[in-house]
Amino acid sequence: MNILFIIIAVVAIILAVTGGLVQSLSFLLWVGLVLLALAVIAWLIRMISGRNSV
Repeated sequence: MNILFIIIAVVAIILAVTGGLVQSLSFLLWVGLVLLALAVIAWLIRMISGRNSV
């Protein structure tokens, strides 16, 4: 599951940068921020619950 979270975070950052640089695709900025927020929330829930399944 860690690899999934890393992939989601990387995609979110790429979309956020792309959305910030290209005005016509500014909605990608919001998509990237939402994906990044979801990845962080999922990581926090996993850390708080204390489950370390690989």
